[in-house]
Amino acid sequence: MRSTRKSLPGKVCRQLFAAAAASLLAATAWAWEPTKPVEFIVPAGTGGGADQMARFIQGVAAKHSLMKQPIVVVNRGGGAGAEGFLDVKASQGNPHKIVITLSNLFTTPLGTAVPFNWRDMTPVAMLALDQFVLWVNAESPHQTPAAFFAALKGGADRSMKMGGTGSKQEDHIITAILEKAAGKKMTYIPYSGGGQVATQLVGKHVDATVNNPIEAESHWRAGKLRALCVFDKDRLPYKDKVTATQSWSDLPTCASAGLPAEYVMLRGIFMPPGVSAEQVKFYVDLFAKLRNLPEWKDFMAKGAFRQTTMSGQEYFDWLAKTEQMHRVLMRDAGFLAN
Repeated sequence: MRSTRKSLPGKVCRQLFAAAAASLLAATAWAWEPTKPVEFIVPAGTGGGADQMARFIQGVAAKHSLMKQPIVVVNRGGGAGAEGFLDVKASQGNPHKIVITLSNLFTTPLGTAVPFNWRDMTPVAMLALDQFVLWVNAESPHQTPAAFFAALKGGADRSMKMGGTGSKQEDHIITAILEKAAGKKMTYIPYSGGGQVATQLVGKHVDATVNNPIEAESHWRAGKLRALCVFDKDRLPYKDKVTATQSWSDLPTCASAGLPAEYVMLRGIFMPPGVSAEQVKFYVDLFAKLRNLPEWKDFMAKGAFRQTTMSGQEYFDWLAKTEQMHRVLMRDAGFLAN
């Protein structure tokens, strides 16, 4: 039997099609992406852990075409990173600027009069947590962390030189913890970045450092430095040999050797204040794609990172808790500005 339904008039069909197209466009309107190059601020000097991670991300994002616009890395390390953070704070609503953070996210505003707090920016994602390792020159008489600690306790005040990045920052905080445990002061010598800190130890201008793994890995591999222990609660999981005889997992925890200090550092991403949820989502998705690449996994192993990631409320809560931890550590070390 023939159907009695009539075809819709052409005008009505066109109206329905237009409505459907508009609905589809509205549904995908959230898919924001950068329309010009993205400035990637590093609030530290060149050669350090933050700088190396930012430049690695820049290269891998370009290699795999993870975004249409290029990433441009800019170092703004003046004032213990305050230059970079204040730049981002002042860039209200600019989605074409991101910053990689380290512990100076907390230590700089707590230890100086800089008018800045991490809440002045928009948290995007935690990429990983970075480690700290106790390093000495390969020719140092200190073969073990216990021997190093014994020498610190048994020596004269300020006879041992510790090199680190900046003053009243993470390296200096760990040094203060060691001083308190040993009952002896060290001579702390601040440098502009982790790369310089490592070369100063290679040149024997300091007795020890607490550099991040990635900042000293090449010198350890080359036999110029000796890694004694890691300032984390657990041993590192990476079992591939870095030197002829040692892997990251071979390093004991410093606490197990009598050095009562545990400290890890944020490697995270922030944006300026006033950006939209859609713009934040673009970068959250971007870094999720990056973390799935084999190059990222290799980078994590090379730098012995703790592969912890967060975003959203979980990340915000972690930041608040970690800020308070730094307030206590810096108060105990006498580093608070007020």
